[in-house]
Amino acid sequence: MFLNNNLPYRPILHIPKTKIEKISDIIGFGLFVLSVLYVLINWNVIPEQIPGHFNASGDVDRWGSKYEIVILPIIGTFQFVLMSLLEKAPHMHNYPKRLNETNVEQFYLQSRKLLNVVKNICLLLFAYLIIQIVRVSKGDIQSLGVGFMPIFLLVITSVIIFGIYQQKKIK
Repeated sequence: MFLNNNLPYRPILHIPKTKIEKISDIIGFGLFVLSVLYVLINWNVIPEQIPGHFNASGDVDRWGSKYEIVILPIIGTFQFVLMSLLEKAPHMHNYPKRLNETNVEQFYLQSRKLLNVVKNICLLLFAYLIIQIVRVSKGDIQSLGVGFMPIFLLVITSVIIFGIYQQKKIK
């Protein structure tokens, strides 16, 4: 019943969000919204040209119209909505062949928690970039800094490796 001719049947379970997931969502989305408010508050002092792209060292390598800043909140909102929908459908995620009736709830929960963390790290990334773009455009700072890219990559890679490790522990 669980697996049928290589076509996986996965039960749809309604597992409540954990307290950590709820807190992560509040922090991630809250800071993202605050960054958008920061743009709105500073809109009149943002110059016509803002950083449009940063290189791996965190230096501005393209300038663009100040209206380009609306792209990040749009992408961040789209990403938040899409990943939130995927969190509600853990039966659609990818799982190893050892998924069965006795461990399905553990796999679903672990997969959803990993997706939640990645979603909120991405929201924090968007919030940080939005604020830093405004700060660079106003002349408060000159770049994102050389450590931005390595730190972000280290954090997101570590989270994913930890999530995979946690999944491997499921029997």
